[in-house]
Order: sequence, then structure tokens, then C-alpha cells
Amino acid sequence: MLNLNGQVALITGSSRGIGRAIAYAFASHGCRVVLNHTREGKDIVKTREELDAIGTDYRVFRGSVADAVFVNDMVETVVGEWGRIDILVNNAGINRDKPTMLLPERDWDEVIDTNLKGAFLCSKAVTKPMISQRSGRIINISSLTAVAGREGQSNYGAAKAGLIGMTKSMARELGAYNILVNALIVGLIDTLMTKKLPRAIQADLKKIIPLGRIGQPEEVANVCLFLASELSTYITGSTINCSGGGYM
Repeated sequence: MLNLNGQVALITGSSRGIGRAIAYAFASHGCRVVLNHTREGKDIVKTREELDAIGTDYRVFRGSVADAVFVNDMVETVVGEWGRIDILVNNAGINRDKPTMLLPERDWDEVIDTNLKGAFLCSKAVTKPMISQRSGRIINISSLTAVAGREGQSNYGAAKAGLIGMTKSMARELGAYNILVNALIVGLIDTLMTKKLPRAIQADLKKIIPLGRIGQPEEVANVCLFLASELSTYITGSTINCSGGGYM
């Protein structure tokens, strides 16, 4: 039931962390994978090496998901070569943390552009081929911050909360075409973004997680696999909690 052979999955922000884990999981289950990243360097090299080891077919596109021209060109290129896009995972995200009263407008705009506008542009771009196929899955990676709040992350929380609202609206719009749209509330995960948090904050956050530990990127990827598979054909417009119980 988790056989995704021949399907095409586009994962934004897939050079490291959660995005890399999702790309690897999908490739391991037979997907052709489209990677998206913004910087050259060791992260994307490692991701490519992992996919090479699997032997999967993949493509790499470097550019910002907040750039409509780039996004449309990427999707058109993939559809032109492979004829379809079956799965979109809107994972690309950045943070610019500061208390709201000290937050520069530039930092607000950058986070909203990447985390929310980027997901909108990518979702809009894949909708046409998915409607033609009369099938598709869109998975939006939201955050615990969207529903519980966190000091210094009003921009990040607003963007991630916006993803949940967009998920519900698009699920209503696209259900008639057998396109399922869902979101994940992701809690504290072992990524570079988490590692940058002061240890005291990490310790405080662990205390509110009933499982008593930080999650792994692969655990998020497993939920994405479920939502992309034939095991979830009657789930759309939902927000799946993947936070170790940190949000209930």
C-alpha cells in the first residue's frame, strides 16, 4: 500500500533536515523526486549522494519558491519531462526570530514570502497538471508555533498558521478532482533550525513534550508517506499533529 512507483514528488526546501528525509523516504518507495534548494554547498551534495545510493531518478532546481517565474518554470520543466506531478510537499521555510516590537519589516516579509507565499505559488503551479490527472496530493508542513505560539516568532507563526487556512480552502476547491490537501503540525524536530536554539530553550521545550524527546526528521517523513499513499484516500483538509504530544 506504500508503493509509490512511477509517481513524481516535488519537495521544496529539500537539501537538508525534514525536506531531505521526505525526499529520501519518497525515493525509497519508488518515487521520482524533484529537489528544490536555494544554496549550493555540502547539504545538497549529501542529499544527492543519498538519492544516488538508492538509484532513483531525480531532478534538482535551485531557486526561491517566493519567485513565481522560477516556480512556474520548475513545474513546467518537470511536467514536460515526466508528464505529471503527483505529490507536492511545501516544506521550504526560514525563520527570522525577534520580538514583534523589534521585528524589521524586511524580516517579516522574508518569512511570509518563503513560508506562505512560496507554498501558495507552488500549490497554484501544480494544480493544473493535477486537475488534468484528476489526482494529486498536496502536503503543507506547518508548525506547532502556528497553533500554540512562541515568543519571537510572530512572523513564523503567522506564516505557518496561514498554511493551515490555505490547506482547508484548497481542500474544498480541489476535492472534486481527487486532489487531497493536508497539513502537518510539526513540533520540535532534530534539525539545524532547532540546533540553533539556545540549550535552555530546547530543554524547556522538551519538558512540554509527553514523549520527552525531540522528534526525528524521518518521523515527519513517515507521516508524509502515509498522506501520499493509498492508505489516506479519504483524508483531506486535515491537520495532522506530529509533535510528540507537544500540542493536544
